[in-house]
Amino acid sequence: MAVKRVMFIRPGETAWNKNGRWQGHVAVPLNEHGQAQAKRLAKFIRPIGLTALYSSDLRRARDTAEIIAQYTDLKPIYDPRLRERGMGDWQGMTLDEIVVWYPESYQRVQADPQGFQVPGGESRRQVAERVRMAFDDIIGRGGDTVGIITHTTALRSLLDELVPDSDAYNLYFKNMSVTTIMRQEDGLWRITQLDDVTHLEGVSSAAFYELEEGKKNDSSD
Repeated sequence: MAVKRVMFIRPGETAWNKNGRWQGHVAVPLNEHGQAQAKRLAKFIRPIGLTALYSSDLRRARDTAEIIAQYTDLKPIYDPRLRERGMGDWQGMTLDEIVVWYPESYQRVQADPQGFQVPGGESRRQVAERVRMAFDDIIGRGGDTVGIITHTTALRSLLDELVPDSDAYNLYFKNMSVTTIMRQEDGLWRITQLDDVTHLEGVSSAAFYELEEGKKNDSSD
């Protein structure tokens, strides 16, 4: 069965989200609030009828997937290609610290946001290549409606390719938000649900925005 709908899920809140620190590939767990968010999402997902759940293998994504699995019959399939951008030397830092300690690199990322490779980490372009490969493999397995737990830069990269008019790199995604795309009759994808957190039912989903590349941006995922 061809996949008709994909639900992208951003992991729940971590302590580093609250402090505005770039997590990259660091194994930061969900905090207590993030766990509560994941439980609310799991109860929302249960009656939807997802046919499969894929997830980044990073700790915060795994924590989210495992909580969802407790409330559903879904067994998460972990894929390292769904990881957040590798932030290399910048992992664990705030934007203010990066601007002060790496001023030349920060100027370069502003000049070339897609191609600039963080020292010891990845460029947006590299993220887009690996995440798109993972997405194509997932779609190739079929399943009508699938869930994918991934991260801010990875999701922006995908939406930029799948929905060209989405202005994806200016979109914001709160912790435990759901963004859904559906395949149209012409085979193209469109966004039907963007950064939705109504399922949290009163549990807040704070967004921690910082200035990355001269723009307001949630850079702490």
